[in-house]
Amino acid sequence: MIDNELTRKVIGCAIEVHRRLGPGLLEHPYQECLYYELQKQGFHVRKEVPLPLVYDDVKLECGYRLDLVVNNKLIIELKSVDHLNDLHLAQVLTYLKLANQELGLLINFNELRLVDGVKRVINSQINKQ
Repeated sequence: MIDNELTRKVIGCAIEVHRRLGPGLLEHPYQECLYYELQKQGFHVRKEVPLPLVYDDVKLECGYRLDLVVNNKLIIELKSVDHLNDLHLAQVLTYLKLANQELGLLINFNELRLVDGVKRVINSQINKQ
């Protein structure tokens, strides 16, 4: 599945979760429902994936966790906040770099229209081999 199709389908699943739950909940219920919805659609999904930090060639377990990883290529960071800001975007970019992945979605479920809270994030510094 190409990246555009994958992100389109994942966003569709997120819209379905938002349509059924609405805004105003904490992040965790959205994570659980999106995890379920993505699995129901046949995606390979992992949640709360540990993400170590490598510093001076030493792997440090700092407690970073990826909310969802779809098909081992799309990192999803979920929020339920008033507004997304630059720090949220920086968080996703950092996760992409640490995980050596190219594609991420930042999704804020605390929006009246979910599409207003979705950002596709590309790690342009990925080392393609």
